[in-house]
Amino acid sequence: MTVKHLLLEYNKLNEQGTFTSGDILSGRVIVVTSKETKVQRFSVKAKGKAEVTWTDQNGQTTVVHRDKKKYFYFEHIILQDKNKGDGSEIIGPGRNVYPFTFVIPNVDMPSCYEGKWGKITYSLRAQLTQSIWLVHKTKTEFPFLTKSEFPFASKSEIIIIGLKEQQYATSILFLGSGKVTMNVMSEKMGLKQGEAMGVSVEVLNNSARTVTPKFYLCEKQTFVAQSKRIIHTNDILFGTGHSVSAETSRTITSVLSIPPQLPPTFFNCSMMKLEYRLKVILDVPLARDPEIKLPLVILSGSPKPHQQKPEIHVV
Repeated sequence: MTVKHLLLEYNKLNEQGTFTSGDILSGRVIVVTSKETKVQRFSVKAKGKAEVTWTDQNGQTTVVHRDKKKYFYFEHIILQDKNKGDGSEIIGPGRNVYPFTFVIPNVDMPSCYEGKWGKITYSLRAQLTQSIWLVHKTKTEFPFLTKSEFPFASKSEIIIIGLKEQQYATSILFLGSGKVTMNVMSEKMGLKQGEAMGVSVEVLNNSARTVTPKFYLCEKQTFVAQSKRIIHTNDILFGTGHSVSAETSRTITSVLSIPPQLPPTFFNCSMMKLEYRLKVILDVPLARDPEIKLPLVILSGSPKPHQQKPEIHVV
């Protein structure tokens, strides 16, 4: 084992270390050897891809649904045996550094993402082959952000127009002792990662029961492979508002903070997409809880400070 270490490094372009379409991706492969080493092939590759996999059980048969899409693939050959297998290319003893440079294609590609049954990855791989039995490999992934400002609106400008508009919805529940009306209003539809938004819930409780609003962030992941589709949903509890007693009315105003690490909404991948909703449930004892869902688009970027002073704060 004359090859002691095989390392792969890339140069960051910004403080976040992220890359996007059209950027130059450069770095170096470092090989540390104990003595002069012959190699058959030595290369570094850059790859961007999306892949989806899930299984269905059909009786005794397991059906695998799988698909993948390659966004780009580049290879830079550092050393290659000129005589087809005699190991004539030489790496000197000690620390050897080999630079590389790739240009990421300037086309629309989705950001890195990992969901329930699929992921989008961008990676660098180095491989040093001494013989058919002795191959050294190393890999590192680099964070990629889409260049598209609105990766969720490729087919509809209505979504873009509505990002800053207030959202309204009403739900009415009829009980034996009366009815309960819930009106929900959110400040806007589009929010940046880590941003806070005010949500008002007006409850007109003309019944004999005490009701309580609860706030949820609904995540919907959709995966497509070979014309088949599967959906994974997840509800994140934001918090619980003040209860509204029987035969009373009340408006509860809450501030809901989007987790900063939450992946942004995206539609610009043919095999998967990520959507969100704001869900408000009215907890009614011994009855089916009414709920309201409002559209919510999570945008990439740093949030601005929230100005509204709420009655309660829900974290």
